[in-house]
Amino acid sequence: MGIVTKKGDHGKTSLYFGGVVPKDHPRVELCGALDELSSFLGVAKCLLKDDGSRLWIGRVQKDLVTIGAEAATAAKHLPKLRVRMRATDVRRLEGYIGDLEARRRKKNFCFSVPGKCLVSSCLDVARTIARRAERRAVSLLKKKQLKNRDILVYLNRLSDLLYLLARKSEE
Repeated sequence: MGIVTKKGDHGKTSLYFGGVVPKDHPRVELCGALDELSSFLGVAKCLLKDDGSRLWIGRVQKDLVTIGAEAATAAKHLPKLRVRMRATDVRRLEGYIGDLEARRRKKNFCFSVPGKCLVSSCLDVARTIARRAERRAVSLLKKKQLKNRDILVYLNRLSDLLYLLARKSEE
């Protein structure tokens, strides 16, 4: 089958493992934000000089695929997913955040104006997209269309991580 299926020409799209929803459905909105986030992280990953940070960004991109699969799956089909977001994934991020905080020269965490360098600017854009994805996850949780609260916590921690990586790239 080619890439052109024409199945989305009427404003609908298929969920993972079955079901059809409008393309502006909150699930699709979350998946779109995750896709945009992963794409922007790809730009940042190409610009980063630090191998460790590049590895972390790559790991996060894989996690975003996991979150996207879960977001695109109706509740009745969730048991079919082999991998789901877990509290251990959140703790992994928290560990890296702790490492970055311990090494940070400036200990104050406040708002910063993006644009000191291209890498930090890309990471700051990614951070804002992560926040949008987080808001979309909140909407789905409220409507009980997303069952896994670890997704929300992960996205919240991810924006903290991206903030720290952006500041690190400026040092």
